[in-house]
Amino acid sequence: MDVTLAAILLGILEGLTEFLPVSSTGHLILATELFGYDADQWRVYNVVIQLGAILAVVVQYFRTFWRMGTGLLGWEAESVAFVRNILLGFLPAAVLGVLFKEQINAMLGSPLVVAWSLIIGGLAIIAIERSVAPGETGGVHKLPAKQALGVGVCQCLAMIPGTSRSGATIMGALLMGIDRKTAAEFSFFLAVPTMFGAAALQMFEFREELIAGTGPVGWGEIGLGFLAAFLAALGVIRIFVAYVSKTGFTPFAWYRIAVGSLAVYLFGIR
Repeated sequence: MDVTLAAILLGILEGLTEFLPVSSTGHLILATELFGYDADQWRVYNVVIQLGAILAVVVQYFRTFWRMGTGLLGWEAESVAFVRNILLGFLPAAVLGVLFKEQINAMLGSPLVVAWSLIIGGLAIIAIERSVAPGETGGVHKLPAKQALGVGVCQCLAMIPGTSRSGATIMGALLMGIDRKTAAEFSFFLAVPTMFGAAALQMFEFREELIAGTGPVGWGEIGLGFLAAFLAALGVIRIFVAYVSKTGFTPFAWYRIAVGSLAVYLFGIR
């Protein structure tokens, strides 16, 4: 497949799956392999275009970020609690991401890890949805510090490709009695520092390759992928919270199981 077309399609795929509990990284790895490319060589591209999805969160929740930011200047209780919870949720992944960077990178090119993570994660979502009755938290700023940190610990599971960052955080939140709407929005907000940090680390590590433009994917393709991811993610964010608040996450679980099983078959994983 043409590199430019592949970059656009992967950008759309990133935007569509980043905030759903289906693993955007897993989808990108599998799709890159299906397009005939080495997923390991597209690692930087796959991480950098996530910044497009981050921008979608900032645009969609700009008023919330602005209100909390200005409120923080006045040390308002709601804003302080909001920022505290985001930082506590981000901290575990930041620490483990730095400590185990090499091990995490080693798993990013493995369809085997992705396929089984999708299936196992899907089964976990079904089990959680059937056994947990979410409470009525009422917003990210109302979360106790202990719950915010607990969700952050759950987010670390997403370092295994195919697990899904949003899936790990949302399901972890549900297990702690957080309502679906707050769980989904907390996952969105946590994505901003977490994904920005991951992208920054990758861009620094491969800075010489990016500056020289010697990688398999050029700046033009990265730009197109970024834009495609932004537009697709913006559409998903606007409908996702309303959908899961009424329907739940079970449909995504069955989708994960189906895609994971297909990957097992297509890649000959036994």
